[in-house]
This record gives sequence, structure tokens and C-alpha cells, in this order.
Amino acid sequence: MDGEANPLDQYEPVDNEVVDEEDEGEDLMENMERDYQPQPHLDNYDPEGLDDEEVEDGVEDAAAARLAAEEELNRRDARQMRPRRTLPDFMMADEDDDPRREDFNRRRKRRASIDIAPSETHDIPLDLDIEEVKGRLTEWIAQEQVATEIKRRFRHFLRNYPNDNPNAQPPAGGGRQPETYMERIRAMAKDNKRSLELEYSHWAEFQPTLSIWVADAPRQMLEYMDEAATEVVEKVFSEQFFDMWRAYGEEYQVHVRLVGLPISDSLRDLRNYHLNCLVRVAGVVTRRTGVFPQLRLIKYDCIKCGYVLGPFAMHTETEVKPNACPSCQSKGPFMVNSSETVYRDYQKLTLQESPGSVPAGRLPRHKEVILTHDLIDCARPGEEIEVTGMYVYGYDASLNIKNSFPVFSTHIEANFVSKREDIYSMHALTDDDKARVLELSRDPRIGQRIIKSMAPSIYGHEYIKTALALSLMGGVEKSPSPAYRLRGDINVLLLGDPGVAKSQFLKYLEKTAPRAVYTTGKGASAVGLTAAVQRDPITKEWTLEGGALVLADKGVCLIDEFDKMNDQDRVSIHEAMEQQSISISKAGIVTQLQARCAVIAAANPVGGRYDPSRTLAENVELSDPILSRFDVLAVVRDIVDPVNDEKLATFVVANHIKSHPVRVAREQEAREAGLQPSEEEEAAAAAASHLDPDILPQDLLRKYVTYAKQNCRPTLQEADYDRILRLYAALRQEGALTHGMPVAVRHLESVVRMSEASARMHLRDYVADHDINVAIKMMVQSFIGSQKFTVQQTLERKFSRYLTLPQDYHSLLMSLLRQALRGAQREQAMASGEQQTRGSAGGKQGVKIAARILEDKARELEISDVASLYSSAMFRNSGFAYDNVANVITYTHT
Repeated sequence: MDGEANPLDQYEPVDNEVVDEEDEGEDLMENMERDYQPQPHLDNYDPEGLDDEEVEDGVEDAAAARLAAEEELNRRDARQMRPRRTLPDFMMADEDDDPRREDFNRRRKRRASIDIAPSETHDIPLDLDIEEVKGRLTEWIAQEQVATEIKRRFRHFLRNYPNDNPNAQPPAGGGRQPETYMERIRAMAKDNKRSLELEYSHWAEFQPTLSIWVADAPRQMLEYMDEAATEVVEKVFSEQFFDMWRAYGEEYQVHVRLVGLPISDSLRDLRNYHLNCLVRVAGVVTRRTGVFPQLRLIKYDCIKCGYVLGPFAMHTETEVKPNACPSCQSKGPFMVNSSETVYRDYQKLTLQESPGSVPAGRLPRHKEVILTHDLIDCARPGEEIEVTGMYVYGYDASLNIKNSFPVFSTHIEANFVSKREDIYSMHALTDDDKARVLELSRDPRIGQRIIKSMAPSIYGHEYIKTALALSLMGGVEKSPSPAYRLRGDINVLLLGDPGVAKSQFLKYLEKTAPRAVYTTGKGASAVGLTAAVQRDPITKEWTLEGGALVLADKGVCLIDEFDKMNDQDRVSIHEAMEQQSISISKAGIVTQLQARCAVIAAANPVGGRYDPSRTLAENVELSDPILSRFDVLAVVRDIVDPVNDEKLATFVVANHIKSHPVRVAREQEAREAGLQPSEEEEAAAAAASHLDPDILPQDLLRKYVTYAKQNCRPTLQEADYDRILRLYAALRQEGALTHGMPVAVRHLESVVRMSEASARMHLRDYVADHDINVAIKMMVQSFIGSQKFTVQQTLERKFSRYLTLPQDYHSLLMSLLRQALRGAQREQAMASGEQQTRGSAGGKQGVKIAARILEDKARELEISDVASLYSSAMFRNSGFAYDNVANVITYTHT
């Protein structure tokens, strides 16, 4: 060390330096100036690392340049799905008062949200192929970039469909078509609704991959689609629309309802691979609970410090509770904050398999269906519905205790519910359907065509088919005062021998009527027909469950084997048939239920067969009060008639031949192969089918009935009252002498109802003479059919003018007119000396017949109305013309 310089010698010694061994550190403030002394060997910089050039304009702010660089890096990371570049949390302190920090956060949030208006936004698709799923589908969809792209595509679909479809050819004209879903969104918001019906086929056409994801992961996908649809509504409508909903303490949110899922499953086919997937099932609603508030976002209040905890999202049926208070670190107790907690409506249905879909020898199965939001009360017990929803599981402690191992209960969370009668409801009718219905109403024979179309597989029984057609149409309901209401439904009783197709008529109406409930007298009690009181499975309170008459409200109640009912049960429906209400006073529940339905019943006589030598009271065990409530009493007898029996046998055999499975399969194969049947096959098929061209297709008949009931309110003219009053007086007088159907004031109203129903068949707003004639004929036939055989002949002669309609004797008058024509042709041939060449054909010149010849022959048969024949289509189509001035009928050979 000798001779070497000590580097510490350059520093001056400190006076009175005392070393204290007990000090734990040194004083940094002492000799602080030494740190700022120049050190030439450390203050030199490498010139290659320096930038001495001048700073360009616009980038003088280093912080702005740094933010611009970070934005570029974030865009690159978004394309490569890397996490966003941000500063560490300990460097982003809340007390940082740098003004650029707030701008940075605001710009970052603005970049994360995607604006949807095409004029204001940069709604640019991400450079990411989301169809290439990496990992599980649910985890892939949960990623932020994938969710953003799904929302963007759905917004684009709502704004543009059917335009800009990447998987379809552009329209031939080249122009843009009206946006389907934007119109639906405007109509939805106009009606203050929150459900947007989305056709699955449209979404599958626009985005095939995402449509599959909706079926496989419906919970996340529907959540994204709801958010995107809500954002579209926010751009279409002003803030006042949403303020209206906030005034009621509720945020407006659109719910996308999937319609037309292509795959349908039965309730008994649901398995574990259906869990958490979208399913479509059909069935009958057997039970419906009340509406309860269900927690969606829950908040708690700490009892000790008052701190509000939450919100906690409720996705399961188990309760979510915090472990500790973040403010006071206490572990409770906690109380639900009811004012800030968010609820949603909740209702549970029991869906049971339809009777026709249950396999032979099996019992129908059922499944619980959860309804939320605006699906509440969308279906009532007894209705046949189709549910589209998520098949999910839930924890049920009772099942685990019972089975001693983990078992989960399953249910369906409904997304869309459609009813069977909605297919033919008024809002489901298209413009083409309405135009076709109006075109049919212009046919003068539409009434006869509707009657022929009733149960076309049943031969004959025109009188019963007329009664059922009138009951389907119904009269007009009237309310003279708030406390008094006149029913418009027409009740019909079918009474007759076994094997005359009474039950078949009821089964036909069950499938044809828009709303129908079928039951049997032996299997129905008074409680089953009216209402029952049961305990609610959730609240354990007494609740009402409607019976058959309540479930058939605004429809038809069909009761077979009506005579097999007990007298006590039959008395319970007296009020429902006339006042159309059911009064309940049970278990502390006093109320009145609506039963506005038509009752169509079928009954068998005492001893099995109807005896015409006995009175109606002796043939059937029904009291006068119940009989007087039926508007039409149809007594059907199985009479031996060789001619009619042969026609009936031919009709039945032809139906069996036509409906044979082998024949149906061959016809189907021929249609698929595009083969045309030969003339012999067509002739044989026509002979076997006996199809009447006047018969309407059943789908068109249902639409016609729906349109007529919704749009026609025919009124009765004052001039028509006298005819109805004279008929009523005559029936009352004869009813007092005989022992047939009891005639009461109710039957006077029945004539009015049936005349209004006949006017509805023609879509008229007024009741014409023909409608009154039809109603009077139905009433007189009901009255005469219930009498003894000896009395029937006397009454038929007395009421013959009511039993014959103008359309009934037109054929007879045409036969008389053709006889007069042949006589006139022979006279004309003899006068011209050309009897052999022109006697049978009548020539091409017109043959004139004096109208008084036809009138004289009609008078001999007690037919006074001949003028209606001259205006009929039958008269014109046969080549006849009437000259009113000369009172001459002219025939021209066509």
C-alpha cells in the first residue's frame, strides 16, 4: 500500500466525527452536497444514442406520443387476442391528479364500446375468425373479443336483413328491400312490448355458424343477442322512451324470442345430452302457479355498519350470501336491501304430453316450464302449447334424500311459447288468407258449402251439420246493462240411437274449433266441469283450478255420454250454460269465473234406442231445465232404408279404400317421382273418393270461421221481428198440447242467435230473410223431431211453410219448368212441320213459355214464391231468362 494514493484522501475530514455504534443507520441529510459534486468520468454520454435533431410539429407533447403508441399496440393486441396493455394497478393510483389520466380512461372505454349507427361509428369487424373454435364452445364465446364480434354481427343482421346477406344472392332488381326486423322493432316499441320474435331460419341463413351456437350454448348467446337488440332500440328511439320505463323502476331490455327451431323433441325423449341446449317440445298445460317476484340482482345491508354489499347475480335457485362485510370485516348478520334489489316476474307451468302423442300402453309424462318477464300468463291450463327454451337442471334436496345419491331435477326455461289456436288466430291470417276468405263470401252458395264441409267423412246428417256450423259461427253477444248479458253461443244436444256418429261429430269439432275441450259425462264430475280448490305447491295456499267449462272460455265444450252424468253433477252446469259464469264459494274463496263457451253434448236414449212411440221425457233422463238451455235438440234415428243404406255402405267402403296405407304410400311415391296417373286410375280414384267440389279444405274452413267471428257483427232488422214472434206463439200453443221439447222464452233468443250465425256464414253485417228462414227451420225441426211419431205428421203439415226454404223447392220448380218446356217444344215443332228434326233439341231459336203456366203448377203444390226462382243461379245456368214486362220465360239452347 506504500506509495499508492488513497482515493478517499480527496475528501476533507469531518470535524468532531463521532461514531455511534448504537445508531441503526446513517443520516442522509448530512453531507448531502457531496452527491451533487461534478464527476467527469460519469457525466459522459455516447453520441450514438443521442437525437439532437429538432422536434417536429404536433409531437412536442411526449405524453400524447406515448398514448398514441399505446393505442397502436392495443389495436395490434386485439387482432392477436393478447391482453390489453395497461399500467400496473399500483401505478394507477386514485389520487393521481394528472389530467391526462381521465382522458386516457375515457378514450379506453370509448374504444371498448362499439357504436351501432352506421353514420357515426367505426363498426369495423375484428380481424378474427371466430368460427374457428379453440377449446370448449362456452369458454370460447365467453372471451371478450368473440362476444364483441357476435354482438356486432347480430346488430348488422337486425339493421339490414334481408339485405347484405353474405350467404344469399342479391335481388334481381338490385335495390334494397325493406328491413324486416327494423319494422318489427318499431312495432314492438310502439306497443310497449319487449319481445322481439326472431325467425331461426332467417338467422341461420344470415349466420349459419352462430345459429348452431345459439342451439348449443343458448344462455350466453341469447344474453349477447338481447344486449345487441337493446342497443339497436336505443339508437332508434329517443331517451324519453327509456325514461318512461325508468319511471316505473325498471330498465328497458329487449328479449329475443327464437321462433321455428327446426328440431322438435317429445318430453319423454329428453336426455342428458340435451342439458344446457335449446329444445322445442309440445304438450298440454295441466297446472299454472301464480306470479312471484324472483331475485335477479340482490343487495345486502350490513346490520352493524350499514354498508351496502352487492349486487350479486342470482343464476341458480340457491341463495347467495356474502361471507364478510368489506367495510367492518364482520361476518353478519346481513339483511336483504329490498329497495335496491332487482326482481323479475316468475311463473311455473306443468307441461304434459298431448294425449295423441303418448305411445300405446304408456302414461303421459310431464315437465316443469319456467316463464319469466313478459311470457307470464301466456298460456292457461288446458291449452296445447309449443315451448322453445333451455333444458337445464336444478338441485332438489328432496330427491337426494329419497334416493340417497345425487339426483338433479330438470326443467325448461322458456324462451318462446306458441299456442295451437294461434295458428288460426286473427293476427296469424295473412293478406292472402283474408283475400281468399272475402272471395269465398261472394259465393251465394257459401252457406251450403260450409255445411257440406263439416265432417266430410260422415255421410248424410245435413241437419246436424247445419246445427254444428251455426254453433261454430255463433251469434252476437249483447250487454243491455252492466248487470245483464245475453249470450251469443249456441248450445246443441245430439240425442239418438247408437252408431249414428254422434261421438265422431264431437271429435271432429275438437280438431276443428279454434278452442275446444273434450270430456265425457261418466269421467267428469261437478268439480271437473266447473272449478276445484287445491293447495298451491309453492305457497301452500288455497287456489282455484278451472274445470272443463272454464278452460273452454271463448271456445267450445264438448261433453260425450251426457246422459251418464249424475244429476248433482249435471245441475252444476245450469249457470254456465245460460249465464255463462260459475260462482264459487269454497275454502273462504268467493268469486265468479267466466265460462263463455258453447256446450255441444251427445246423449243416448233410455234403453239404448229411441222409441218414437214414447214422449221425449220418457226417452231421455234429462230434466226440462237442462233441455230448455239447448238451442238445438237434434234427435237422430237409425231408420232402415234400403236406398239410403246402400249409399251409406258405398260411401264407407270408398273411404276405406281411399285411406288404405298401401294406397296412400303409392300415391306419395308417384307424386315424388313426378308420375301422372292414367285415365283409368283417375276415374277409379274419382269413383272411390266421391269428392264434392263444394267441400272446402279444412284449413281454409278454420280461417273462414276465425275471420267471420272476429269481423262480423250482424244486426237484426225491425221488420223481421213479426215473423219470429208469430213462430214463437205457434210453437208455444202446440207445445202446451204435446209432450215434446219444452218451448220457453230462451228459444225465442235461440232463433235470433241462429239467424245471426247464418248471416256470419255469408260475412254479412245484417240479417237477411234467408237467415231467418234457416233459423226458423232449425227450430221447427227440433220441435217436431222431439214429438211422438203420430204427432210429427200433424205438425209437419201445420208447419210446412216453415220447413221448406226457397232453395229447397227450386229443384221442384225447375222440373215443372222443364216439363212445360218440352210441351212448348212439341207445339213449336208441330207448327213448323219439323217434329222429328227439332222436337227433342228445340232448335237454336229461343222457346218462349208463359210464366203463368209455371205459376199455376206451383200453386197446385202450394208453392207461392216463384219470383225467387227467376233470380236464382240455377235458373240462369240452365239457359232460362225471365221477361218481367211480358211475363214470359225464354229458353235458349246453349
